[in-house]
Amino acid sequence: MSEPVPRSRVLRVPALTRVEGETALHLRIHGSTVTQTRLAIYEPPRFFEAFLRGRAHTEPPDLTSRVCGICPVAYQMSACRAIEDACGVQVDGQLAALRRLLYCGEWIESQTLHVHLLHAPDFLGHDDVIGLSRTHREHVERGLRLKQAGNAVVELLGGRAIHPVNVRLGGFHRTPARSELRPLAERLRTALDDAWDTVRWVAGFEFPDAECDADLFALAEAGTYAIESGTPTVLRYDAPRTPRPFPLRDFCDRVAEEQVPWSTALHARLDGRRHLTGPLARWAVSGRLLSPTALEAAREAGLGDPPPGPGAPDGVRGSACRNPYRSILVRAVEALYAVEEALRIIDAYEPPPRPYVEVPARAGTGHGATEAPRGLLYHRYALDGAGRVTEARLVPPTAQNQGAIEEDLRRTVQAGLDRGEDDEAALAHLCERVVRNHDPCISCAAHFLDLDIERTPGPA
Repeated sequence: MSEPVPRSRVLRVPALTRVEGETALHLRIHGSTVTQTRLAIYEPPRFFEAFLRGRAHTEPPDLTSRVCGICPVAYQMSACRAIEDACGVQVDGQLAALRRLLYCGEWIESQTLHVHLLHAPDFLGHDDVIGLSRTHREHVERGLRLKQAGNAVVELLGGRAIHPVNVRLGGFHRTPARSELRPLAERLRTALDDAWDTVRWVAGFEFPDAECDADLFALAEAGTYAIESGTPTVLRYDAPRTPRPFPLRDFCDRVAEEQVPWSTALHARLDGRRHLTGPLARWAVSGRLLSPTALEAAREAGLGDPPPGPGAPDGVRGSACRNPYRSILVRAVEALYAVEEALRIIDAYEPPPRPYVEVPARAGTGHGATEAPRGLLYHRYALDGAGRVTEARLVPPTAQNQGAIEEDLRRTVQAGLDRGEDDEAALAHLCERVVRNHDPCISCAAHFLDLDIERTPGPA
């Protein structure tokens, strides 16, 4: 008697509210082999690059901040850097320090949001943060305190906590007095203790074995952990000790985007290869440049030592972390670093003579990139002689990470099938965890994931 033919099945998992945006996952399984995974982002296109054309060169920082309510500072800073590059202006000194301080605020609030509210429930057997709060109330409350501290930084420098209005080309509309930063410093000193406790908490989670085989891609900056600026740098999977930097102006030649029929988001590849941006990439490229306190926290959390930098002598230890489940550890360490870095900037702050430098319009093309919490964010603008935008290109981290996420899903589900785990509910839960490891920012809102499994019979 012949074996029954496996039927096609569709499994829908509504209300996956721990990623930002609307997406569906389609798996094709031939017998016991996963042959295709598709992360189908079906939100309507946003068309920012189209309606930026014709705008004055002063407008992109405010307009692009509306791309995302989770990381508006990242969009503002990338836009500012690109426009200023096109106009031949460099912002330095205390204005640059204030920009880094503002970005630290966003890192604190965003990484804390992910760690406590979005990702931790996966490790502790809860469906959401409401359930988590019933058994780990003190940890949820600590997360909220940390997020509020990050919000306070963004609100003071940006004018409000979401979609800041105080940022402009060349600096800020208004810069704070030293006296305004003192209460913020007191709040951040308390937040530093909370950040330490967070690292110790997540270090106690159980992490499944996994490895991402994508190339790692992040900004690198001499002497400091790259946040608001840097040089694009690649660590290839097959050459993990050889950082490969390239000029930012070459980004569009190296990172190619293409439209795929199953997603409204573009897919990107770096030199024709899958790549991953975000905390694992930053740790691999620049982890050695974290502060001594943050490095101590990383070792205590079990991350060990980051890879040695260029020119390091033989015998220097350190390695990249390629387990996506352990990305939560890097995020916790980065939140601690951002708190400490914010305190350092505040302690050294002297109000600049003017809140901004002039950025006169001129014809040109400019490039800007910063490290959003979820990874490298790139902007490019072309301006005409009157300063009008004639071309705009925005490459967000989630678009770059989609290929790596899909491959992680394929490998993880295949491993589950090889172990005999064929229950659709279990597979759906496993897929959700894999996606949340990467904290994709699909849009400003969180909606749901549909999991569609299509099965065909394998060989007899």
